[in-house]
Amino acid sequence: MSELRGPVRIVGTGLIGTSIGLALVRLGVVVELVDGNPDNALMAERIGAGSRVVDIEPQLVVVAVPPDHVGAVVAEQLQQTNAIVTDAASVKSKPLADARSLTDDVSRYVGSHPMAGSERNGPLAARADLFDGATWAITPHATSAPEAVDLVRRLAEACGARTVELSVEDHDLGVARVSHLPHLMSALAAGTLADAPSSHLELSGQGVRDVTRIAAGDPRLWTQIVSANSTALTGLLEQIRGELDRLLVALGKEEAGDELTAILGQGVSGAVRVPGKHGTPHIDLVTVLVTIPDRPGQLARLFADAAESGANVEDLRIDHSPGRPAGEVELAVKPASVDQLVDVLTERGWVVHR
Repeated sequence: MSELRGPVRIVGTGLIGTSIGLALVRLGVVVELVDGNPDNALMAERIGAGSRVVDIEPQLVVVAVPPDHVGAVVAEQLQQTNAIVTDAASVKSKPLADARSLTDDVSRYVGSHPMAGSERNGPLAARADLFDGATWAITPHATSAPEAVDLVRRLAEACGARTVELSVEDHDLGVARVSHLPHLMSALAAGTLADAPSSHLELSGQGVRDVTRIAAGDPRLWTQIVSANSTALTGLLEQIRGELDRLLVALGKEEAGDELTAILGQGVSGAVRVPGKHGTPHIDLVTVLVTIPDRPGQLARLFADAAESGANVEDLRIDHSPGRPAGEVELAVKPASVDQLVDVLTERGWVVHR
């Protein structure tokens, strides 16, 4: 099996590229940082993600540039080095096609995609642990050399991720379902708020925050992403359009209960298939609501008291109450832990609702 010795050249020192550099440096791998924006490369170097000057030929090149430029940079690195080349783009078909149009031999190229990120961009948003426990897709094509596939897998594992191998086409359909389509749906929902009356926005709760959170992503970057994956997205959007028509017809009926229930039930069926934390199967959880004063130290006190109960908090979210200095913390726990959690929190003075 191929050993990841380094150096690793990272082309593009944004969030993903810099985070890969930080993850590798913590393991002692030599990392070279390259970026068309010298300020980004300098900042990535200053926070410890690698060095801008490495005189040794790279073993591996990671291309982490904006989606429109990935294929050209992949071809350039294949031509200028003898290294294995991968990329971190969220779409795989277009970079492969672009690279093939610019160079004859792409056997040393294997696409990959770390499924991790943030609404924040740039090297200062990077973290060495960004990929810990995340899924990292590896997408070899028909002529990818086995040793190239193996080295890219070693890269992902070195960064703390678990790997899944997919064809280029299957990857693009998969990310269209679980990432690109949700982003578009979020953008459409958020767009209806742009000219909404202030009185409507004052009614906002956690539901609208959940649905619209990812709509805050960089529109220019997301234009590149969804354009590059237009084929997979078009099919899914046509399916959504059919469901919207079905919903509109149902809403126009005087007796629409059964049809609406069926549509909403289909949503539940899909939601429960989303894997739980760490990629485990979905499990049913019970939500415990705790009223929390909006003062420093209250969250820490709540978490300490929850820990004393012995219940493991599987998930949580905070809903800030408009008009008063308090909020609701939703603690999601397994059903067997609910009673002990409620009893301990109540004994310690928390206002708890089940």
